[in-house]
Amino acid sequence: MLIDFWDARNLDDPMRIDETLCEAAVAAGATILHSHFHHFTPNGGVSGVIVLAESHISIHTWPERNYAAVDVFMCGACDPNLSIPVMQRLFQAGRIEVDAVRRGRVQDKAAKAA
Repeated sequence: MLIDFWDARNLDDPMRIDETLCEAAVAAGATILHSHFHHFTPNGGVSGVIVLAESHISIHTWPERNYAAVDVFMCGACDPNLSIPVMQRLFQAGRIEVDAVRRGRVQDKAAKAA
C-alpha cells in the first residue's frame, strides 16, 4: 500500500515518527523486528523503515513540502488499512492518497502459457 500524506505536520521528528510507525504496525497486526530512522539536515526530512516479520513499513518526509510518502508492505493476516488512522493522528494531513498494489500473486499455469 502506497500512502501519500499531503499538507502534513510533524514530519521532522524521527523519534515520534518511529514511535508512530511502530504503533501503526501493531494496529495492523504486524510483528516488529527492527526499526531504523535517519534525520536529514538542513531541511529536517526523515527517512526510515520498520522491518516486520510480515515485511516492512518505510517512510520519507519532506517538511519543506509538507509531504510524507509511506509504503506499507504486509502479508498474512495483517491489515495495512488499520495503520492509516494511527499515522494520520501524527501527520494531521489535509489530504491522504492511498494506492493499494497487490504483489507476489502467483499465476495459474493456463495464464502463464497464454
